[in-house]
Amino acid sequence: MNIKERIILVITLGLLATSFLAKQEIVTIYLIGDSTVADYSDNYDEGKDYMKTRYPMTGWGQVFQQFMTADSLKKVKHIVRGDSVEVDDRARGGRSTRTFFQEGRWRSVYDNLKKNDIVLIQFGHNDAAENKPERYVNIEGYKEFLRLYITQTFQKGAIPILLTPVNRNYPWKDGQLGNVHGDYPQAAKDVAKEYGVQVIDLTQRSIDAFTAKGREYVTQNYFMNLPAGKYEAYPEGESDNTHFQPEGAKAVAQLIFEGLKDIKSENALLKE
Repeated sequence: MNIKERIILVITLGLLATSFLAKQEIVTIYLIGDSTVADYSDNYDEGKDYMKTRYPMTGWGQVFQQFMTADSLKKVKHIVRGDSVEVDDRARGGRSTRTFFQEGRWRSVYDNLKKNDIVLIQFGHNDAAENKPERYVNIEGYKEFLRLYITQTFQKGAIPILLTPVNRNYPWKDGQLGNVHGDYPQAAKDVAKEYGVQVIDLTQRSIDAFTAKGREYVTQNYFMNLPAGKYEAYPEGESDNTHFQPEGAKAVAQLIFEGLKDIKSENALLKE
């Protein structure tokens, strides 16, 4: 092969590679929600070292990207209409459906949404906090903000999927974990039915999964119940039955991935 032929070959291969990359469609999965969803490792506390200030606290969104490998995408191809997925976690601690919107956090997602992107929406922990009026949202308000997120997601040709709130590590009775979120899970399911969108009942899935593991196991390994002196960020230990350690976050992310796999109806995913 002479020099001219080599040059032609290199150019041809380059054009083929460019053409191939151009055809690759990347779907962004946006996560909006509260502290149980948030990514604490991604400069969550600006300028602070995650390992020194937050670890082992881990939101399920922080580990969700690992469930979006090429092999995994084959199992959710009825939902993910692209060749690869980028998880964009916009969740933030202490936010309810209302405060997430009021602070402009939803606007930053909306402005970047494109057709076939997916928005996973999980609120409820802070909406239900009647003792914190700065974040509290009653059931009707909760429904109304979920409607807003759904309709504006549809405006961009993207796919909204509601998640009922992941359960806390209480109340337990006779070895069975109960629903701690009152009427909020049902409210999310009602709105999903109203708009014909998919909902993953993460409340019930987490109740079932945590109960199967047992109270002692999930308390020690899933939630932020830490002994003194083990972690730099919590020198005096921690007693927290809402937020997750890495194992708990991965377990919840797995439940959500299983929920995506279980979605059967493609027709309800996107309003053309």
